[in-house]
Amino acid sequence: MVVTLGLHPLTSSFLSPATLSPGWTSVRRQDRRLRYFSVHKAAGSSSSSLETVAGNQKSKAQERVITPISEDFNAWYLDVIANAELADYGPVRGTMVIRPYGYAIWEAIQDYLNLKFKETGHSNMYFPQFIPYSFIEKEASHVEGFSPELALVTIGGGKELDEKLVVRPTSETIVNHMFTQWIHSHRDLPLMINQWANVTRWEMRTKPFVRTLEFLWQEGHTAHATDEEAEHEALQMIDIYTKFAYEQAAIPVITGRKSKVETFAGALRTYTIEAMMGDRKALQAGTSHHLGQNFSRAFGTMFTDVNGERQYVWQTSWAISTRFIGGIIMTHGDDAGLMLPPNLAPVQVIIIPIWKKTNEKDVVLDAATSVKQSLSAAGIRVKLDDSEQRTPGWKFNFWEMKGVPLRVEIGPRDVANGSVVISRRDVPGKEGKAFGISMEATTLVAYVNQKLIGIQSALLERAISFRDRNIVDVSSYDELKESISLGKWARCPWSASDKDELRVKEETGATIRCFPFDQPKGAKTCIMTV
Repeated sequence: MVVTLGLHPLTSSFLSPATLSPGWTSVRRQDRRLRYFSVHKAAGSSSSSLETVAGNQKSKAQERVITPISEDFNAWYLDVIANAELADYGPVRGTMVIRPYGYAIWEAIQDYLNLKFKETGHSNMYFPQFIPYSFIEKEASHVEGFSPELALVTIGGGKELDEKLVVRPTSETIVNHMFTQWIHSHRDLPLMINQWANVTRWEMRTKPFVRTLEFLWQEGHTAHATDEEAEHEALQMIDIYTKFAYEQAAIPVITGRKSKVETFAGALRTYTIEAMMGDRKALQAGTSHHLGQNFSRAFGTMFTDVNGERQYVWQTSWAISTRFIGGIIMTHGDDAGLMLPPNLAPVQVIIIPIWKKTNEKDVVLDAATSVKQSLSAAGIRVKLDDSEQRTPGWKFNFWEMKGVPLRVEIGPRDVANGSVVISRRDVPGKEGKAFGISMEATTLVAYVNQKLIGIQSALLERAISFRDRNIVDVSSYDELKESISLGKWARCPWSASDKDELRVKEETGATIRCFPFDQPKGAKTCIMTV
């Protein structure tokens, strides 16, 4: 099968440099898969730059400065997060405070996924964040995989605890503890739940949204009577994540199966969506795990089947986190700042009123308010920036930096003509401006909706084009190494051993991202045997 390689996981060969890149290989059958390889570098910790400038001898204002992408991608990323007011650093190293604008993006993600989860029969609930350490120890590979990242509580109420507690890194163990009490018969299956929660993983190298000590996510957990039902569930959920990435985030992910080396600790199989960021690194944006009976055997989670026999349940777990916000930033942003896909943008349209003379103010604001009401009534997320402390030019730059898809400009002449000027965030300069768009509600709403759909589509097409230009098909290990050295993703046939996978990681920094579901036709020869 074909794999995607990038720096870190190795499978099919899509290779790419640094932290987030995949590649795929050609297909064989089962053992020969196309894989994506990508290179991962440690995230830096440069801070955003804010330049203080004098203002008219009476006051000083902070001018937002964003490092150009071409100069330093990581610094650019941190500048965008700070200046677009998405998040800030928490007082504990490695933590972050998600600000309202950033959290609004997370809410949009929640709204979409919550609906999809409920449509597929899942119910939301909540589990405690403190887990007895003995639970973690019950599944051997699970404790081995998570031990370096665990945060432990040993004192409570001023006294040393009889048993240390783990601050939730994931919930498979505590979920199984409860499932064992709730599941008795085949009539209790399938049991399908989801929780929106925070988790803690003691990361040594952190980066806002992408990797932090504490982050937000949803984690789904299900129990089934058969292996086939659990497999269907795991594939169904990765499909939901794939559609979300394409249709809502405009991120063209590569969907596939992780290699054995990269499989979730305690799972039989891990399915993943891998995305190429603007620096050609790979981001693991979501995962779905077929857990088999590993946890149910460790916890004794059993049911009585239709024949009266006692059986262990088959399970899945799956998750998407606030890391996806980082993915949106790094996929679509430019030197001007954030660029949000309309489907997830907290503000889809910003209205900027423009006047110079005092007697123009009221008529312009009245028209702007009317336009806002028309768009809002049509379900468009719109904001009117009628503040008088900043110039229209400053507002243009500010809302561009915050990634608002459309800007509506209204001045005295526009009011007189019954029209507005509309600018697209994704098309800079005059090329992205449309003049003389009627203020009449029906016409304006139709135009704005059409443009929002167009921007959503354009962002996806642009991301697909960028991804495909940076994927190289390789047929030998030497070609793989060359592709990775050039910062590309590599796609290649792979049927080699775990030992070979670790060797590639050590020698190139690349990892198998996944064995893509979309495999090329025909037999191929593994690159490690050429």
